Amino acid sequence: MKCLLYRLGMIPYAQAYDLQMKLWSEKVAGRAEDFLLLLEHPPTLTLGKSGKMQHLLVEREELAKEGLALFFTDRGGDITYHGPGQIVAYPIVDLKRRGKDIHRYVHDLEEAVIGTLRDFSIEAGRDEEHIGVWVGRDKAAAIGVRVRRWITMHGLALNVNPDLGHFALITPCGIADRGVTSMAKILEYAPPLKDVADRLVEHFSRIFDVTLEESPEEFVGSSL
Repeated sequence: MKCLLYRLGMIPYAQAYDLQMKLWSEKVAGRAEDFLLLLEHPPTLTLGKSGKMQHLLVEREELAKEGLALFFTDRGGDITYHGPGQIVAYPIVDLKRRGKDIHRYVHDLEEAVIGTLRDFSIEAGRDEEHIGVWVGRDKAAAIGVRVRRWITMHGLALNVNPDLGHFALITPCGIADRGVTSMAKILEYAPPLKDVADRLVEHFSRIFDVTLEESPEEFVGSSL
């Protein structure tokens, strides 16, 4: 199966959401190809469908002073942070071709991240209680998805070298007794985003058994 890869670089959350909706609609209408969007967001907090406002630890007025946007979104999960230095991957794929198995889909997203981190000598794994990818008790990648008509939206965010201080403004994913980490913190250096993104693409292609092709769209292309 073919999957079109969009490398979007830095893109506002609302713009990325609109693009996801456009591609989701094309998939519902019968377009054969799946899609994978790779990007970064400006400093942004998103609150999922099961999120609680008490997990935002500062007044909303303070967010503007910190230069952060806040979005209420339709993915699963609680509150999380996106920002520069974090690779965000949004697959728009048809799960009818994959047994209509959402648990398997999330497991495979985790596996792609675990393989990517292993390529950089970081041993990561899963947690029985919490979705995502963990290094010890610290989350290295968050996952939150939406599936409607068996077509996926949203996806994962891998911390390469984001400002971890922004996570202190929230209870990340609503989990109070765990931490957040990044590849840069673990390795004590920041690997290039493109190198990490390329490894993530390789693992995604292998695990999902798709042939990835760069999209010819003119707006595609940047640091990732």
